[in-house]
Amino acid sequence: MTRRTALVAGAGAAGSLFVPGYIKGLPPTYGHILRMGDNLTYSAQRILLPSQRLVREYSHRDVSSFPAIGTTDPAAQDMPNRSEAYGALRKDGFADWRLSVSGLVARPGTYSLADLKRFPSRTQITRHTCEEGWSAIAEWTGVPLGRVLEAAGMLPSARWINFSSFDEWADSIDLLDGLHPQTLLAYGMNGRDLPIPHGGPVRLRVETQLGYKSMKFLQRIVVTDTFDDGGKNGNIQNGWSWYAGI
Repeated sequence: MTRRTALVAGAGAAGSLFVPGYIKGLPPTYGHILRMGDNLTYSAQRILLPSQRLVREYSHRDVSSFPAIGTTDPAAQDMPNRSEAYGALRKDGFADWRLSVSGLVARPGTYSLADLKRFPSRTQITRHTCEEGWSAIAEWTGVPLGRVLEAAGMLPSARWINFSSFDEWADSIDLLDGLHPQTLLAYGMNGRDLPIPHGGPVRLRVETQLGYKSMKFLQRIVVTDTFDDGGKNGNIQNGWSWYAGI
């Protein structure tokens, strides 16, 4: 325990001195010695790897079968937090779906699916690595999150990007991942509209982290200057690491 404490303390000290671009200090994701291990991973990734390095992209011949796990329909009858709002939007073909963008932005507002498709798009074939030990390769099409934040006029004081979903999940990423060119608001998968089991109409794709960071069924984005762990709907209080860089 003494050695572990020393290692974590050293990582925290290194992280507090490391201020490239948008990173200022460390996310307060810990409450005990094991949780502080998150900061070791976070600091090491940020110090050792280029901040905007691209993950490997594949060819169409590499696309594989891709299971849908977790929530596959927020409006399903057996969902403990069944979303009637999502069910109504799905019934309407998501014509009335809107993604809210608010917080530390000069122009808060909402974006329809058609609005997002008017932005310059990006298509990438990447590997989804699941925390359960499996992986799959798929083609994703969408708008880089950074373009939407730019259109909303993200303010200089912004540090964190928070997401909420129709299945009542909450999560966040820092600006280095948020402005990464491969971080998408994805509305297409393998050349088709994003299927509902995979998060339709729009899901987040954070290619630099494990799969559970790529939130499905997006509903709301809030830009902040303070870290929010998501409470009972977030990763930390449900036993997951906040940062899952790969």
